[in-house]
Amino acid sequence: MSYGLGAYKKTSIHTASKEQILLMLYQAAIKSCKKAIEAIGEKNIPAKGEHIGKLQDIVIELNNSLDFEVGGDIAKELSSLYDFILFSSTQANIKIDAEPLEGCLNVLTTLYEGWGEAIKTLRKESAQKEQQGA
Repeated sequence: MSYGLGAYKKTSIHTASKEQILLMLYQAAIKSCKKAIEAIGEKNIPAKGEHIGKLQDIVIELNNSLDFEVGGDIAKELSSLYDFILFSSTQANIKIDAEPLEGCLNVLTTLYEGWGEAIKTLRKESAQKEQQGA
């Protein structure tokens, strides 16, 4: 990676909102999952392990960031989905099988799209409140 791109990425992470960081984590998890599926298809075992490891690191971080007091049932449901992803990706790694990763990819994509829509809605509502208060 060139210095400029690395510096840009580092700056974008440090200046991102919590919502943007959440979406970036999901994007990175989806990318790692797709690369792991690709690596299995190419029978590239070292790359498979590397990408599944990255996927799992991100999912563990997402799971660790859950606040069960504030999030309640939603946090519990997310934790269950993250557990599913960790279990399925481990099975894919052990069995060298892309099918469990397809399930992970579906869950991650659905969560990413859902969070994206929720964030848009919150921003829209916040902007409307600001206009009404002005």
